[in-house]
Amino acid sequence: MAEPLPIAVHELKKLRRPIRRVNLEHQQRLSPLERLAIQITDRVGTMGFFLIIFGWTFVWLNWNMFGPPRFRFDPYPAFVLWLFFSNMIQIFLMPLIMVGQNLQGRHAEARAEADFEINTKAEREIETILLHLERQNELILKIVAHLEEARHAREPRPGATP
Repeated sequence: MAEPLPIAVHELKKLRRPIRRVNLEHQQRLSPLERLAIQITDRVGTMGFFLIIFGWTFVWLNWNMFGPPRFRFDPYPAFVLWLFFSNMIQIFLMPLIMVGQNLQGRHAEARAEADFEINTKAEREIETILLHLERQNELILKIVAHLEEARHAREPRPGATP
């Protein structure tokens, strides 16, 4: 009689769990402030934002160095107002970016856990399929051997009269 497989098909079905939609779960768990932090983190980390800040700085400094003297509002070489605004932007953006990165990190960890679950499930299923194929191979070899024996038993022996 055939040996039972370590994981039978009906046991494998019991182990199946629905695949988690990690991205959807993550989005649903976020508060409105967390969503805002992620949006800011996503936008601040772009070349577009860099170019805006670079352009703003370039225009500000050039206007206050080369613009008409009576219209300069942040005199060269101090640029006190520009430093104040730049520092305020940095002070406000830094914690928001850190919050957004922490949230994105949690999301990445949840995706990695879901990937691990799927990979484990796939490995278990592949192993079961391979065990089934090995068992089928054994059965086919037994059938072929049995057919060979039956064929040899029906063949006339040399020197025997038919």
